[in-house]
Amino acid sequence: MIEQQKTIKREFALTGVGLHTGCKATVCCKPAPADSGISFIRTDLPGRPVIQVDPANIHIDTRIPRCTSIGKGEAVLHTVEHLMSVLCGLGVSNLTVEIDAFELPGLDGSGLDFLKAIKKAGIVEQDAPSPFFEIMEPTGVELNGCSIYVVPDKEFKISYVLDYDNPVLKSQFFNATITPRLFEENIAPARTFCLESEAEELKKNGLGKGANYDNTLVVGKEGVIKNAVRFPDEFVRHKVLDFIGDLYLLGMPIRGHAFAVKSGHTLNIQLLKKIYAQKEKYQKRDAVTGFDFGNKTEIDINGIMSILPHRYPFLLVDRVLEIERGKRGVGVKNVTINDNFFQGHFPARPVMPGVLMVEAMAQTAGVVILTNEAHHGKVAFFLAVDKVRFRRVVVPGDQLVMEVEVIRDRSKTAQVRAIAKVGDEVAAEAEMVFSFTDDSYLD
Repeated sequence: MIEQQKTIKREFALTGVGLHTGCKATVCCKPAPADSGISFIRTDLPGRPVIQVDPANIHIDTRIPRCTSIGKGEAVLHTVEHLMSVLCGLGVSNLTVEIDAFELPGLDGSGLDFLKAIKKAGIVEQDAPSPFFEIMEPTGVELNGCSIYVVPDKEFKISYVLDYDNPVLKSQFFNATITPRLFEENIAPARTFCLESEAEELKKNGLGKGANYDNTLVVGKEGVIKNAVRFPDEFVRHKVLDFIGDLYLLGMPIRGHAFAVKSGHTLNIQLLKKIYAQKEKYQKRDAVTGFDFGNKTEIDINGIMSILPHRYPFLLVDRVLEIERGKRGVGVKNVTINDNFFQGHFPARPVMPGVLMVEAMAQTAGVVILTNEAHHGKVAFFLAVDKVRFRRVVVPGDQLVMEVEVIRDRSKTAQVRAIAKVGDEVAAEAEMVFSFTDDSYLD
């Protein structure tokens, strides 16, 4: 099922102080049209500069660590991660955020107030499919004993290990598939935290001006100071909250399984940049070898050649008459006396070789399975064939119609059932298995 883009039904505003700078800020969130993405507008600056959520607009400011910032030109905005996390968790694709300061309000130190405000405003689906990036190959980053690795998966999963060298802040582990309900109940309420020694150091450096014991869990020698945790493992849950928000700066959600150990904003952003590079790599490859479907329900020969690497004299599909991407399709092979195989295969009484009927069905299957977005940038190799039956002779002048249905589709293999007909008569049928490899194999 294809998910739709979403925005909010009506605008809302929230006011608070920034956790790091202590600046008072009011954010006004407004609905935005489909395909516009998430943008922040600094209403306090001349010209009301717009900062679009995009990896290119990530801003690194060593003077304000422990948060994520974005910027364009002189316009900068700090601590965007909590709101971004909530937008990702709730599936909000398009939003305009007006703000009159240079840091988002920290509110209660979690994403809960943002989440409540968005749900009260309402979320509405839009008439456009929601883009996402599915991790195509494992990638990761490491720094000073911390690490994050992400591998391909059909869903967004996070496995996070928190391990501080502190007797009070013990090791914690969080593992989940991220869904709106899970995010709302188990991640959004988790508040930011720091060690008491870290809080003192931040104060000395002129930071943490908006932090207090209510909006920040300060961990001392005896435990949390002047507060109580909402979850026994609230600390690791907040790390997951930050991680989701940082990755949503890609401009779209990802599908993949992330394994993180003690990661923070610096490492999160490094991973994001690697994911972005991978996304650009596959988009460029698709621009050369992919096929722009638009709303097409059939594919001509040029589209077929942009999907399959086969060429004359071994391209055995002339057109795909029907296509349901990644699920089913109907292909056509017009059999003529000019086909090269007739020169040597019973030339006195030409008959299309059965193995080439199987190949024609396999090529049709290749078109169908490679139109699944999960397999963009891949080549399908014929791995196995079973239950092959030849029911009718195919001769010049026949039109071979191949009906293909995907039975099972996984990240590494796909199983397909195919039938080839001439008119209403079955000429051949088979079940086939394909494996996938990166299309760089063909370079």
